[in-house]
Amino acid sequence: MRFKWTYQGPRVSLQTFLRHQGFSQAQLKQLKFHGGFVFVNKRQRNTAFTLRPGDVIFLQTAPEVAADAVVPFAAPLAIVYEDEYLMVVNKPAGVPSIPDVGKSPDTMANRVKAYLLKTHAESTAIHVVTRLDRDTSGLMLFAKSGLIHSLLDAELHTDDLQKEYLALVAGARKLPRHGWLVLPIGHGPEFYMKRAVVPSGKRSVTEFETLAQNRRGSLVRVQLHTGRTHQIRVHFAAIGHPLFGDDLYGGPAAGLNRQALHCSHLHFWHPILKKPLELTAPLPNDMLSLENELGLAQK
Repeated sequence: MRFKWTYQGPRVSLQTFLRHQGFSQAQLKQLKFHGGFVFVNKRQRNTAFTLRPGDVIFLQTAPEVAADAVVPFAAPLAIVYEDEYLMVVNKPAGVPSIPDVGKSPDTMANRVKAYLLKTHAESTAIHVVTRLDRDTSGLMLFAKSGLIHSLLDAELHTDDLQKEYLALVAGARKLPRHGWLVLPIGHGPEFYMKRAVVPSGKRSVTEFETLAQNRRGSLVRVQLHTGRTHQIRVHFAAIGHPLFGDDLYGGPAAGLNRQALHCSHLHFWHPILKKPLELTAPLPNDMLSLENELGLAQK
């Protein structure tokens, strides 16, 4: 992957400048010893070189080695945004985010790898920045290099990177128009995959806005301020409003074969283009049908 900057500022070492751009010490070593290079004003330089205002820096990262464990799997891929640094895809329900040993190779990571191979991408190494549960649909963010991955990781759970979800939740009791769920989440006593609100759990914060509601259920917009496993599902079940279709946490089936949860909005700061990106994905058909059946469709 290639980067180009025109330096403006006081004299500093090239290493200091690159650290400020997000390169870790390990990445700088890889740049030096594994095939990358840096030019300043069209002359190759080492990282001790002193930069002056107006210097033009051109960097080529070292080639990345793709993991053999992620095998390409050709399947539909709904790309919402893509550039040379990253891509955002709309994940369908029922497809895992990443591979699991001994299970189907049809995951979003495998699909993205097949796409990168098909399009002759510079690297086919997979960098998953944001994951979703297998049965949650919506936006997922992938980086196209280790550097971009580390820069986006630094944004997670900050105002620079925010995910919003739409959920259909059961329960006749009225929800507030706006609310916060601050309940500790840990492992439940029944099943190793199940989480629960327990005093010994980790602090977990969920913010929500009620968009529509009646005695049959509610449509809520949700933003996570922490990233616990099954956080939305656990929090709403704990207050008596389990998600429709979520049999693990007591939600009514309502004709769904998965929880009614969709990552509908992704906002983040592009670390290279230096601009905000706002991306959306509409509700999938199964949730749209349930929304209409419950009388919760927004006008």
